Amino acid sequence: MKYFLCVLGMVFIIEGLPYFAFPEKVKSYIMKLQEMPDSVLRILGLSAIIAGLILIYFGRS
Repeated sequence: MKYFLCVLGMVFIIEGLPYFAFPEKVKSYIMKLQEMPDSVLRILGLSAIIAGLILIYFGRS
């Protein structure tokens, strides 16, 4: 559980960096996301999930 909380904390840090460093660019990026079709967003999400699973697999072995 301790390891999980450390990893979760790192995820929050990485996710928060763009909002802190470049808030104006994040806003324009979010506007562009609204214009993208759902299928593209699903593919991007699935790709991120697969990349995360691969990283976890190699990190655990």
